Amino acid sequence: MKRTILLVEDNPDDVDLTLRALKKNKIANEVFIARDGQEALDYLFCRGDHERRDPTLLPTITLLDIKLPKVDGLEVLRRVRAEPRTRLLPVVMLTSSKEERDVLEGYSLGANSYIQKPVDFAQFMDAVGQLGLYWLVLNVTPETTGA
Repeated sequence: MKRTILLVEDNPDDVDLTLRALKKNKIANEVFIARDGQEALDYLFCRGDHERRDPTLLPTITLLDIKLPKVDGLEVLRRVRAEPRTRLLPVVMLTSSKEERDVLEGYSLGANSYIQKPVDFAQFMDAVGQLGLYWLVLNVTPETTGA
């Protein structure tokens, strides 16, 4: 089974940093990058430029920023959780927001985890490595159990 990562991030520097961190931590999974919330929704729901994508192939993990153009990350999460096909998709809020209301809303909408992006480069590398190990190696998802 192909274990892909959906990275929803509009900041090119954060995209590059995340990709470098994945590579440094030997996480070689395919990464699809959505640069705004609308593109993430189109990818997940096979619409627009992604209408020919196989709808049965969902990412293993979605790393979702909150502050995004077009559709913000909390609205993306709300729509993901509202759809039966994507309801169980693991979503990690990976954001620089330290606002308590964002943390509360993220969890109330069904985020599996909320991680504030570390400012320090080494800490960010470690955080992404731990994310990859947990969500891509250790975590068991419904599709891997035959459910």
